[in-house]
Amino acid sequence: MTSETVISIFLGVGLAASVGFRVFLPLFALSIASYFDVWTLNDSWEWIGSLAAVITLGVATLVEIFAYFIPWVDNLLDSFAIPLAAIAGTAVMVSTVANLDPVVTWSLAIIAGGGTATAIKGAGATGRLASTATTGGLANPVVATVETGTAVAVSVASIFAPILAAVLVIIILFFIFKIYRSLRPKSNT
Repeated sequence: MTSETVISIFLGVGLAASVGFRVFLPLFALSIASYFDVWTLNDSWEWIGSLAAVITLGVATLVEIFAYFIPWVDNLLDSFAIPLAAIAGTAVMVSTVANLDPVVTWSLAIIAGGGTATAIKGAGATGRLASTATTGGLANPVVATVETGTAVAVSVASIFAPILAAVLVIIILFFIFKIYRSLRPKSNT
């Protein structure tokens, strides 16, 4: 496995984690990076670097970001975004991984890309439901701001410092696991 392959895996995992916060933002970031030749994508994914893809994903990103600032709409979006995150996390991983056998690439994309995106999106949706239930949705814009900021930070890190992005993903997953463990009912054994 070459260093290019390892870096491409870190890029994919970082962007997949970002997909867990905002589905379109990391795809938009990857589209811009490809358009300006910062990253070269697999041959079958070069279309994501086209001007049409940049514009389309840019508009979708703006709509998604602003929609998450509307209480109750954000919860509705989460019901669609969880399965979309799995698909987008897998797709972003497939598009970035370089020099691996297709079976390995797709397996890695489904497990690491789709799995990471789904875990983060599921945790975010649960947090937003808790925020809606406890504050009547008043705190949801704060949650949306944190999620969008995290998606931007991890996407930028993924493109310009993929190893740092992988470390950020590990930290994020650690915190999600820690929160999950603290909320899980204790057994009476």
